[in-house]
Amino acid sequence: MNLSSGISLLADFLHDHPRLFVLTGAGISTASGIPDYRDADGAWKRPAPVQYRDFVTRHAVRQRYWARSLVGWPWFQQAQPNRCHVALADWERHGRIGQLVTQNVDRLHQRAGSQRVVDLHGRLDRVICLDCGTAITRQRVQDWLVAHNPAFVDRAAAIAPDGDAALEDEDVGALAVPSCRSCGGTLKPDVVFFGEAIPRRRVEQTLGTLRAADALLVIGSSLMVYSGFRYCRIADEIGLPLVAINPGRTRADELFRFKLSERFETVIDGLAEVGLNPPLPADPA
Repeated sequence: MNLSSGISLLADFLHDHPRLFVLTGAGISTASGIPDYRDADGAWKRPAPVQYRDFVTRHAVRQRYWARSLVGWPWFQQAQPNRCHVALADWERHGRIGQLVTQNVDRLHQRAGSQRVVDLHGRLDRVICLDCGTAITRQRVQDWLVAHNPAFVDRAAAIAPDGDAALEDEDVGALAVPSCRSCGGTLKPDVVFFGEAIPRRRVEQTLGTLRAADALLVIGSSLMVYSGFRYCRIADEIGLPLVAINPGRTRADELFRFKLSERFETVIDGLAEVGLNPPLPADPA
């Protein structure tokens, strides 16, 4: 399918299905400079992220996580919403989106102005205590990490997804790990790690809004993780039409009515040309 034909199909799809359930993934934030996890075939680009069980049970794994996060967080928190986030916030204001569910933890949809957002995998800007439930800001943890680990502050490393940094060859055994000031318990970013279950209430909430929608649109996700693929499987089971905008292979390719193998930025421009989208600035503030 060429771009022109795809844009025409998408414009008709958006017109015919005004109550969209939109599912976004890492591909929507790459234009903000946040790397994604997978290549065009859905394979890992780098070593798989830390597993929940390992983080909870092994001090050395927590040292590795917080060392990498200490280096990556200052860059991650400076990322700004891009045209993709701004376009979806505009769609919501114009009544085209009933629910937006994102697999990202960067909160860029909210910063762009979207209101009906569920952070399926949590949010990286908050940290929780696994023992007493106390929640604090990630920046507060960063201040502690910097104060207690000055040797790590100026380390250079390649930026990885979700506030991570590539420190595989670094000795992190001397890193001081933060703990809860209230009870001394284990602190963990308020995100769903691999191997960890999404809170049941969050899943039930989003599945309820999916069933109330009249179509599912996937943007920028390979759907290789079941937490995202589940929405496509259920939408197919209940007869909702599915469409995707993603440049690479996805786990649900056989379920889509059609797929635009393009980056969403390109699709935004195409929709503007046919009068569906108001023009957006190249670099929104």
